Amino acid sequence: MRDTPDSIPGIRPGPSRDPLGDEALWQALLRREPLPGRFYGVTTQGVVCRFGCPARTPLRRHARFFSSVAEAGGEGFRPCLRCDPAGERAAIHAAAVRGACAAIEAAVEAGEAVPSLVALAGRAGYARHHFLRLFRDVAGVTPHAFAAALRARRLGEALACGGRVADAVAEAGIGSESRVYEDGARMLGMTPGAARRGGAGEVIRVAFGTGPLGLVMVGMTARGVCAIELGEDEAALRASLAARFPQARIEPADEGGRAAVARVLGWVEEPHGALDLPLDLRGTAFQRRVWEALRTIPVGETTDYAALAGSLGLPRGARAVARACAGNGVALAVPCHRVVGRDGTLRGYRWGLARKAALLARERGGAA
Repeated sequence: MRDTPDSIPGIRPGPSRDPLGDEALWQALLRREPLPGRFYGVTTQGVVCRFGCPARTPLRRHARFFSSVAEAGGEGFRPCLRCDPAGERAAIHAAAVRGACAAIEAAVEAGEAVPSLVALAGRAGYARHHFLRLFRDVAGVTPHAFAAALRARRLGEALACGGRVADAVAEAGIGSESRVYEDGARMLGMTPGAARRGGAGEVIRVAFGTGPLGLVMVGMTARGVCAIELGEDEAALRASLAARFPQARIEPADEGGRAAVARVLGWVEEPHGALDLPLDLRGTAFQRRVWEALRTIPVGETTDYAALAGSLGLPRGARAVARACAGNGVALAVPCHRVVGRDGTLRGYRWGLARKAALLARERGGAA
């Protein structure tokens, strides 16, 4: 005979006290829609789940709604093993991945061989394939890619100090100078020589304009727009650009640069369609992957960091995606302002939350 709500010890059927209302919560449960801060209990199983749990949807009469796992626990429900509503298993997984990351980083810093996947999994107490999936879900990349990113960072730092490419390659533990020349643009966002020179030999032409968002600076190399910065002061914007390209020669823009500023200001006035400019994006392979994904978000729409990470095949890569958004130096053309918190609130924006709110309001047709 199937269990009834009264047959589960400690569980009392009854109406929800959630201010959203039972019907709204039930419809969200049917849609498997994630609702931060809301949970549902299944009286026949005695478990409490996150909204969006992959488990089978219960019958309406067997569902209870709660504002916290503690509230559900007080009424006799235990956490679901699949969706881990209390986050206990997620915390264990995160700790295991942090330990693996620390081991990889220590090996890279010491110039030693990076521990194998088998060794990392064994140290964490997981099977190899399970740990690979776990690491990718938590860190957003594989252990191999994580190690490669650390080496690329060390290489970039060594080159930025002006050292010889061969010495920087040895210090980063990459092993082959030829490989760096072949894959340098993918690893660093530029050639090894350009990274070593800190932009030396490059000319960046800048132009300024003033619009609804305040002062706008556009910087252009021979390849395209490398910077769109928003601010209050020309000197501060120039300093920001110089910090990114310390050895580049920064000059006033030619006619093409001034035209680019005009296009940016015109787009802010009427943000319809993509801001189509030739771009010279400088970043790691992962950053550029995120930036290209940002450019596919339509005007007037938003997404959240977790959803963006999921679209890239990184279901637990929200933090890595957020860091890539923060590293974007080309405002508007790479629309990181269209990424918000899962609950719809505005989260960090390099050029200020007030500008982010104004941009979104303009894109939605409202007054800024």
